Amino acid sequence: MTITQLEYIVAVDTYRSFVTAADKCFVTQPTLSMQVQKLEDTLGVKLFDRSKQPITPTEIGIEVIAQAR
Repeated sequence: MTITQLEYIVAVDTYRSFVTAADKCFVTQPTLSMQVQKLEDTLGVKLFDRSKQPITPTEIGIEVIAQAR
């Protein structure tokens, strides 16, 4: 887990979009998505529900994002 990964999940939560979050973080969308996926793999949980738009955090995602803030 890195500070950058935590910044990315906060941005995704704020903007509810990987594309917009990546733009605001000055990285490409694939880079941001890969880092979020790595964090999810490290924690062993899904932080976001990607099945609908806008993207929403899962219950555990809400807790992790709150700690990241």
